Amino acid sequence: MAVLLALTSAVVYGAADFLGGLASRRATVFAVVALSQAAGLAALLLLLPWLGGPVTGTQLLWGAAAGLAGSTGLMVFFRTLAGGVMSVVAPTTAVTAAAVPVLVGVSTGDRVGIAATVGILLALVAIALVSVEEGLGALRAARPAALAPALLAGAAFGLFFVLLDRTGDDSGLTPLVAARAASIGLVLLIAGAARRSLRPPRAALPLIVVSGIGDMAANALFLLATQAPGQLAITGVLASLYPVSTVVLAQAVLRERLVGAQVVGLLTAAAAVVLITVPG
Repeated sequence: MAVLLALTSAVVYGAADFLGGLASRRATVFAVVALSQAAGLAALLLLLPWLGGPVTGTQLLWGAAAGLAGSTGLMVFFRTLAGGVMSVVAPTTAVTAAAVPVLVGVSTGDRVGIAATVGILLALVAIALVSVEEGLGALRAARPAALAPALLAGAAFGLFFVLLDRTGDDSGLTPLVAARAASIGLVLLIAGAARRSLRPPRAALPLIVVSGIGDMAANALFLLATQAPGQLAITGVLASLYPVSTVVLAQAVLRERLVGAQVVGLLTAAAAVVLITVPG
């Protein structure tokens, strides 16, 4: 069950990112992030009477910490993308986000079989390949200065997964309220300090709302995956396969052409999922 939930969260994460990317073409990043997260929080509050659970103050703190990590990653990620180095930032961030929960999971006692270990390694390779929009030559030409913020953003995203995993198994979706409240607060604080507008064009609003609800749904699916019997090293890397969903949607909807590395990445991701889900 944990594997299925994590994989589904990856699909929904990727779709939400795709819609958020479309919205960012019409509105400022701060408007997209703040309003999409507010829409997600509203949807969560509607579901909480059925999917919530008892939490302690410690669990709420873990949730809030996860929210701060996630929003920090978003801010660094979008700021770095603004520098025009997407071909370097995207794969570096995605692989780092996947590697963090794997490293934490293994170091805290996760024991995975040989097939799953090979699958995890293949998944990391797949994430990098799928995220390279301009071919492998862009990575070879990368400068260290461009890698540092991408590594920071990826570490923050990975930490989001790790911190959510720390919340209680019987808490339901309640920790996400603290996560999203902390995240929105940080985004509003930064937007206010930078004097950035949070008012999007009317045409972008539906995309922002659906993206926010999708992102919250993906968060909920991942949190439920951590509460089911399973290992963080596996659920974390499966949830981090979200670039696959984004790339497939971009190809299907926007007719973007896949480079050779991305095609190899999609096939590698499929092989990785098969190996990770092999019993034993």
